[in-house]
Amino acid sequence: MMEQQVKSRQRVSDHGEVFTAEREVNAMLDLVKQETERVDSRFLEPACGDGNFVVEILRRKLAAAKKRATPPKQQTVVPLEFEKQSVIAVASIYGVDLLQDNVIACRQRLYDIWNTEYEAVCDNEVDEACRSTVRFILNRNIVCGNALTLMCVDEHQQDTRKPIIFSEWTLPFNDTRIQRKDYSFAELMQSATIEDIIRKTGQMDLFADRNGEVEPIFLQQYIFDYRRPQNYDTQP
Repeated sequence: MMEQQVKSRQRVSDHGEVFTAEREVNAMLDLVKQETERVDSRFLEPACGDGNFVVEILRRKLAAAKKRATPPKQQTVVPLEFEKQSVIAVASIYGVDLLQDNVIACRQRLYDIWNTEYEAVCDNEVDEACRSTVRFILNRNIVCGNALTLMCVDEHQQDTRKPIIFSEWTLPFNDTRIQRKDYSFAELMQSATIEDIIRKTGQMDLFADRNGEVEPIFLQQYIFDYRRPQNYDTQP
């Protein structure tokens, strides 16, 4: 069955929207295969559509999360450790698209892939609070906006006065607390160049400065237990 690469001629005419086929997606991701198989390596798709690239990245990351959650010389995945690793896998993926229906579809595809794997691995230990946190992360990481102007857009694809804000998510405390730092996309782009960061660190990291050492200025910081989502602040 042929994959749908065009939703309508009108969308192609208005927005240049053409989706990349799965075979081409995987061929391109194989060029950076090592990074796609790191749970915490960050990826930004500035024209994510409904998620063809980011869903394949998530599949690879979840496979890596299972390996990381399996102790040496054992064949059984530790459910809580997989849960933590899978949350970081989701939180490391970012996307921007002009069209709201694409953004909604992309978030849902990512959530469904994560949740299917989560249920398969954790079985009776699945936690509804963790699901709520993953939905919250996806709502922040997959944004309806213009990656050229770095602004959010309205239902007519026109820039608003609201800048795109991205959050950096980490698990620095060796427990279930997650740290979130919010940055404006403009600040991230101003403080970093792809060439300098790759030369310094070997990979592109949105949240590094030009030398790959000092982070840009963040707007807000929150720390909460990802299994208690009622405790986190949902402000942008």
